[in-house]
Amino acid sequence: MTQHSARRRIWGWFFFDWASQPYTTLLLTFIFAPYFKELMGSGAEAQALWGMGIGAAGIVIAICAPVLGAAADSSGNRLRWIWLFSVLYVIGSFGLWWAAPGNFDPVLTLVVFAIGLFGMEFATIFTNSMLPDLGTKDEIGRISGNGWAFGYLGGLIALVIVLTLFAENAETGKTLLGRDPALGLEAAAREGTRAVGPLVAIWYVIFMVPFFLWVKDPKTAPAPKGAVRSALRQVVHTVRNLPQAPSRFAYLGSSMLYRDGLNGIYAFGGIYAAGVLDWSVPDIGAFAILAIVSGAIFAVVGGRLDARFGPRPVIVTCICLLTLVAVAIMFISRETVFGMPQAPESKLPDLIFYGLGAVIGAAGGALQSASRTMMVRQADPAHMTEAFGLYALAGKATGFVAPLTIGLATQISGSQQIGITPLIALFLCGLVLLRWVKAEGDRAA
Repeated sequence: MTQHSARRRIWGWFFFDWASQPYTTLLLTFIFAPYFKELMGSGAEAQALWGMGIGAAGIVIAICAPVLGAAADSSGNRLRWIWLFSVLYVIGSFGLWWAAPGNFDPVLTLVVFAIGLFGMEFATIFTNSMLPDLGTKDEIGRISGNGWAFGYLGGLIALVIVLTLFAENAETGKTLLGRDPALGLEAAAREGTRAVGPLVAIWYVIFMVPFFLWVKDPKTAPAPKGAVRSALRQVVHTVRNLPQAPSRFAYLGSSMLYRDGLNGIYAFGGIYAAGVLDWSVPDIGAFAILAIVSGAIFAVVGGRLDARFGPRPVIVTCICLLTLVAVAIMFISRETVFGMPQAPESKLPDLIFYGLGAVIGAAGGALQSASRTMMVRQADPAHMTEAFGLYALAGKATGFVAPLTIGLATQISGSQQIGITPLIALFLCGLVLLRWVKAEGDRAA
């Protein structure tokens, strides 16, 4: 492979992060989730239902992820699977247009949302498994970090477009620029905000073109008859023998917990701000811009630190920061900040929450990039897609725990602040398990 074609393949791979990031940024966290809260009315009720819906989707993803990874390893055609799950991504995101104020079905909305989430998560398994093919062991940390940063940049641009041209304030009907929603969309029917679903779908279709043009699977012989069944047996064998690879086993367990905590922060950040601080969609959008810029910068910084020191110290530092943030968030509300009463017009709760958002963005961007390269170091090179299927399983095996426990804690307590306490336990347990993770995996033993 020539240097030019290798560079083009890396850039094509970057474009998956650029194309898919808006699902997390706009739908899961900052635009659609707060809109879901508006439609539900009660912040606690919305947080509980959102958590249970995302948790149910996480169970399905956890069951299917390693099976799909094994199937891809046996067939040698990852691109075909990415095409398939891209269709689900587009259908699920586009379908959110029909979540209208006068015709809102929360269960149907969550089902449609889950279809798009399946598409994003499953496609990510196969694109992540391509990472070791893009460079040497010393290069992949930087490549992974740059990919995350590029994805954050895409999410940021998509967010700015939505906030300035489409998403309207529920009270004024105006966008962040003080204008009516573009394209003649009707503010009273919240068409500007609902348009985020179709916009995410269109964005993905357009920006996956470079990926499919420039990223190719290595040419392999057709899979023999029974290859998928054999691969599934290999998955069972791998799972049963994980205790024989203690570093990989510990890392999968650790990442299972701390990534669930991180996803919990992402999934509930928008709903929390809307319910506890009474933020509107434009307010949350400004918070999101700060978090995304911070995430993009520190994904690059984290990639450089990963390349120099390895992914383990980057992961440990980020988990510690996110644990502190999860604790701090519990003590911030419109009425009090760390126990100090606040006047109704006080901006201190908003300013501190903005600062915590920047930390979440920075730590989250670096953590996700370093986690991806750590998995490469822990995996068996001959079964890389299977390994990332297990990595996705680790990310989703308890992926339903954070949203479900947050949902249940919120339902029982009636408090959004108490509802997020499970995040702290997830981060701390993940941190403890890292003690048994070797920087170079079990091959270093």
